[in-house]
Amino acid sequence: MTDATPPTGTGPLGRREARLAWGLLAPTLIAVSLVVLLPLLAVFWISFKPVGLADLRPPTPIVREDIRGDLEAAGDKAVLRYRLRNSSQDQQILGVTLVDTWPDGLTPTEIDPRCDIAEGRLACDFGDWEGGTRDELRVPVTATAAYFDGPGAGDSDPIIDGKASNILTNLDFTLENFAQVFDGSEFWAVFGITLFYTVFGTLGALVMGLFAALLLNKSFRGQGFLRGLYLFPYVAPVIAVAFAWILLFDPFSGSANALLIQMGVSSEAINFFGERPLALIMVTLFEIWRYFPLSFLFILARMQSIDTDMYEAADMDGASPFQKFRYLSLPQLLGILSVLFLLRFIWTFNKFDDIFLLTGGNAGTRVLTVNVYEQAFALSNIGAGAAVAVLIFCCLLLFSVFFFKVISREEGL
Repeated sequence: MTDATPPTGTGPLGRREARLAWGLLAPTLIAVSLVVLLPLLAVFWISFKPVGLADLRPPTPIVREDIRGDLEAAGDKAVLRYRLRNSSQDQQILGVTLVDTWPDGLTPTEIDPRCDIAEGRLACDFGDWEGGTRDELRVPVTATAAYFDGPGAGDSDPIIDGKASNILTNLDFTLENFAQVFDGSEFWAVFGITLFYTVFGTLGALVMGLFAALLLNKSFRGQGFLRGLYLFPYVAPVIAVAFAWILLFDPFSGSANALLIQMGVSSEAINFFGERPLALIMVTLFEIWRYFPLSFLFILARMQSIDTDMYEAADMDGASPFQKFRYLSLPQLLGILSVLFLLRFIWTFNKFDDIFLLTGGNAGTRVLTVNVYEQAFALSNIGAGAAVAVLIFCCLLLFSVFFFKVISREEGL
């Protein structure tokens, strides 16, 4: 007789539990999605926009009011002046209007045809402004006795208004940013430098972390102190250690140059962070030194969880330390090493602050993240900077997909 009971989770109760679980998780999923997806979508959106730093604020009409002339007694004459301009040099503003409270006791002797004074208010219609428009409204006035008893001219702020298209929110898109990035003569050189820095920085941090974990996998006097010392590069403020390296390898007063010259290794000072390709090697070594402690901690934790019976059996069989590492330790560490390689590759590919503090991207150390900064802020081209950021995202996405496919194939999934 066949059991008609539905599998666990497929019956009405299971579906109800699933809906409840998704309902409880929904606020967290929505919050995480907003935090992750909104900035990502914003970068993609801006990458297809011809946006500069000056375009982050929509075009607005600007007005400055002052009075030209001395009004000291009734009958004195002056000019009430409004200086107006379009805040954008290339964006249009439609339907610009000006409204201001007309000061009591001032009699206009001439009115601009674009303006009208009624019920104590000055109202002007300037029509449409092209980019870079500047205008000046001059109203000749004569003072009466009432003017000196009132608040005076300029005490009320004029209100100017107009409609303008915001380049960040309109539906005008372009591929010019990507064309500019790829047409640049330095793009592929920068991409190659980024790959060198990322690959060797990642592998170096893993290998150095592995050696440090092998060293501290045995108990000995001073193990705790040495473990804490290993963590110093990672926990120290990056700006402190970066400037320590700059001072250490300074070509004029650095200890490294003085030592090399005294030992006869070099006849003159070496500019470690100012010469190609030495500067790129130095920033890669800094990356390895600064971030190997993270690999060290994860690898050491995994090594200490390996069953010691395997090593005891290998000792009885006469296995050498290298054979024990090759055939026992390494297969057990492949999982954590692969995860660390993925994480460190992504983080190193996105690294900006280390290189910027050490070299500023000069001497052949300009990576893609530095290129984002230079495009967006040095050249004031936010759209091109976002385009480079999108390329970084696509590169890391392709690498992650390839990495997981290779790992799945290796694990037989």
